Amino acid sequence: MSQSLFTDLYELTMMAGYWRTGHAEDTATFDLFHRHAPRGVDLVVAAGLEPTLEWLEQLGFSDDDLLYLDSLDLFPDGFLDWLGDLRFTGEVWAMPEGTPVLPHEPILRVTAPLAQGQLVETALLNMVSYSSLVASTASQLVAVARGTPILEFGARRAHGPDGARTGSRAAYLGGCAATSNVVAAADYGVPPSGTQAHAWIMAFPDELTAFRAYADTFPHQTVLLVDTYDTVRSGVPNAITVGHELAASGHRLRGIRLDSGDLDALSRQARQMLDEAGLSDVQVLVSGDLDVARVRELVEADAPIDGFGVGTSLLTAREDPAFSGVYKLAEVEGRPALKVSGEPTKTTDPGRKQVWRTPEGDVLGLAHEDLAGTPLLEQVMAGGRRLRPAPDLAEQRARCLDRVAELRPHPERWTLRRSPELKALRRELLATHGHAEGA
Repeated sequence: MSQSLFTDLYELTMMAGYWRTGHAEDTATFDLFHRHAPRGVDLVVAAGLEPTLEWLEQLGFSDDDLLYLDSLDLFPDGFLDWLGDLRFTGEVWAMPEGTPVLPHEPILRVTAPLAQGQLVETALLNMVSYSSLVASTASQLVAVARGTPILEFGARRAHGPDGARTGSRAAYLGGCAATSNVVAAADYGVPPSGTQAHAWIMAFPDELTAFRAYADTFPHQTVLLVDTYDTVRSGVPNAITVGHELAASGHRLRGIRLDSGDLDALSRQARQMLDEAGLSDVQVLVSGDLDVARVRELVEADAPIDGFGVGTSLLTAREDPAFSGVYKLAEVEGRPALKVSGEPTKTTDPGRKQVWRTPEGDVLGLAHEDLAGTPLLEQVMAGGRRLRPAPDLAEQRARCLDRVAELRPHPERWTLRRSPELKALRRELLATHGHAEGA
C-alpha cells in the first residue's frame, strides 16, 4: 500500500460525495493553524513543511490501494477510477520552518480542487503538528539551557520508528545540537552523538578495564559514563586515571556523563575532582529523564554542566503530547467560509489570508491586502510541485535560532490582531449565520 492511503476514511467519503455532486474540482482554500500553545511551551515554532511537500508531490493511488478501497464495498461506481488518476495539483503557501507562530495564524495555506484539499488534511495535520510540537519543545529547552547544548536522546522512547525519525529532525530544527538517532543523522545531516551505555561497563570485569577498552577503541572521542557503580568513589576517579593515560599518549578525555542521582551535587563534585586532577578541559555532560523544568533548575543553580542529553520528555513532548492543530475550510469558489462555534476561540477566520509581522505584533489579514510589516506566508508549491529545492536543515536551524532570539525576549509582541477588512468580513458572515462577533 502507498502512503497516499495515510488519511482518515471520512476524507475519502467526503471526496466521493464531492465527486458525485459535481464539486470535486471547485477551488477551495484550507488553513492549517493551532489554537493554543502546548503546556510548558511559551512560543510555538512551525515545523514539518519539507516532509509535507515531499508527501504532496508523491500523492497518487496505486493499484493495490484501489483494490483495497474497492474491497470496502463503500464507494459509488466510477469514483475509484477517477481516484486512480488523481494527483495533487494545488498550491501551498507556508511559514518557513523554524518561524515562531502564534495561535490562529495559518502555518500552511492550501488552495486546490476541493477533493484534493480535503484528502490531504490528515497527513498535513499529522506531519506539521507533531514536528511543530517537538521543535517547540526543543526550542523551549534551548531557551532555558542558556547556551548549554541540548542533545536529543529520545529514539528508544519515541512513538515508533517514524516518530523517532521525524522527532529527531524536528528537535534539531528547534535548536538541539545533535541526535543519538543514526538514521536521522544520516538522512538529515544532523550531527550524531553517543558513547556507551551501562551495558558496556558491566560487560567487563571492572569499571577501569571498561573505561580503558573504550578509550583504546575511540581515543579521539572518549566520553565515559561514570555512574554505573559509584560516581564519586569509582566512576570519576577511574575516568581521571584514563584521562591521564590518554594525555600521556597524545590524546585527551573529552568528557564524562552522569545519568542518575543528584545531578547538581554530582556535577559539582565531578567538576572539582577533574579540576584538581588537572583535567579542567574535560566536559561534564548529564542525562537521565531530563525535561524543561529540570534543565531550568540546573541552569539557574549554576551547576557546572556542559551539555544536557534529553530523550523521553522531548520526543514524546511528555508535558503536553497533543498539538492543537486544526485544518479548516476558508474559501470555496471565491466564497469566504467560516466555522461558527459557541466557543469564540473556535470560530474560524474566513477567506484567503496572510500574516504580517510588525514590531508591535502580528496582523492577520486577507491575502490581497497590502499591510505594513513582513509577510510570513511564502508560496512554496504551485501545480503540485515545489518551487525550490528543500533548504539545508542546518541553515533552517540557524534561522530558527535567530528568529526565536528576536521574538522570545519581547513577549509584548506575541499578539495577533485582525485587519479591519478581515474583521468586517468576519462580522458579515457571522451575521449571515445569525451570530454576532463574540457571541
